[in-house]
Amino acid sequence: MAGSGRPIGDGHRFERLGVAFRFVPGSNFPNIRTERTIDLKTTSRPTAPSSGPSTAACCLAALLVPVCFSGCKKPEAPVLPPPIVEVMEITTSEVPLTTTLIGQLDSPQNVEVRARVEGFVDKMLFTEGIEVKQGDTLFELDRKPFIEKLAAATGALGEANAALNKYQKDVDRLTPLAARRAIPQQDLDNALASVDVGRAGVITAQARLESAQIDLGYCEIKAPITGLIGAKQVSIGELVGKGEPTLMATMSTLDPIWFYCNVSEVEYIQAEQKSRTLGRDVASLPLSLILSDGEAHPDQGKFVFIDRAVNVKTGTLRVRAEFPNKDKLLRPGMFARVRVDLGTHKDSIVIPERALVQLQGKTFVWIVGQDGKASQRAVRTGEQVGSDFVIFDGLKAGERIILEGLQKARENAPVNAMTAAQMTAMKSASAGEKHSKE
Repeated sequence: MAGSGRPIGDGHRFERLGVAFRFVPGSNFPNIRTERTIDLKTTSRPTAPSSGPSTAACCLAALLVPVCFSGCKKPEAPVLPPPIVEVMEITTSEVPLTTTLIGQLDSPQNVEVRARVEGFVDKMLFTEGIEVKQGDTLFELDRKPFIEKLAAATGALGEANAALNKYQKDVDRLTPLAARRAIPQQDLDNALASVDVGRAGVITAQARLESAQIDLGYCEIKAPITGLIGAKQVSIGELVGKGEPTLMATMSTLDPIWFYCNVSEVEYIQAEQKSRTLGRDVASLPLSLILSDGEAHPDQGKFVFIDRAVNVKTGTLRVRAEFPNKDKLLRPGMFARVRVDLGTHKDSIVIPERALVQLQGKTFVWIVGQDGKASQRAVRTGEQVGSDFVIFDGLKAGERIILEGLQKARENAPVNAMTAAQMTAMKSASAGEKHSKE
């Protein structure tokens, strides 16, 4: 498009290439206003036409270019201060080495009280759930049938003795006659055989008498051990012992109490290695029993049995420990945990669990270096001590790890590291300042 130029004066307007510019006096065109136009017209007084752009128009256009470009630049983002994180300096200490086993309590003796003869329950002479002494009568069965059997056996024994006496007299009478050949020798032989049969009959009758006495004694069902008796399994008037020994009650000894658990091969080997390193025997390691409510049993225990072989189906080894139970608090069937004291390990590094980061099956911590920058490092953890973990590899004394603000840390990014005391002081100061403003 052809252009026309005119001298610029106060409040004059000029047009170039379809854009109208107005010059405002007294400034370096901060108030220049651009306008779109279609034809080249001027609002100023007429001047002579010009064949090219004027010098003032070119200068004004050149000055407008940087102004337009400067208005298109984005403002720079403010630089954020390093995030505040709580750190802890690594120190070494003596750490008690323990391992925990989970299992179930059981009695050394669980005895089932059963009926040995067939009969009707006549009496129940104990209170369920209390301790009974060995030999105390628990049940009585109906005696009448057994008294009758005993009487019959006694009579049979008398008959056998009488027959034996007769046979013996026959032998005494026939012996001199046979010597004088007054009677056949066969008669004497028969008499002697009758004596032997009579003696056997006496033995048989005696055995039947003793059996009847035993059966009569079984009508009194007594406690086989001293221990706690459970609930009765039969009622008065019920027929027991028909075809098989009927279960009538169960008794258990409670002092001491046994703890059973299954230990994996790895746990057993590690415990053996650690105990040998510390110069101790597994069988002599002190044990603490932790009940289901979290309380520890007052008396310590010991291992009394380790099975000879590993169960090929489960890959575990059956282990038994024994604990005193004088107050009879522990009962068979209770679930419990046993803490095994493996000794103490010197110069150990222990850090809180909240400082650990699990990522793709590995454990990491955030380290704050001397330059104040954070970096992530892999570590190897050991036993858990309360809410802390023993670190076997990856850390050394004097280094600082991040406890709070792990999500704010970035690799090789600076952080504002503060100790717990400094964090508390900062929060107190902020709270005091806020309170004073209110």
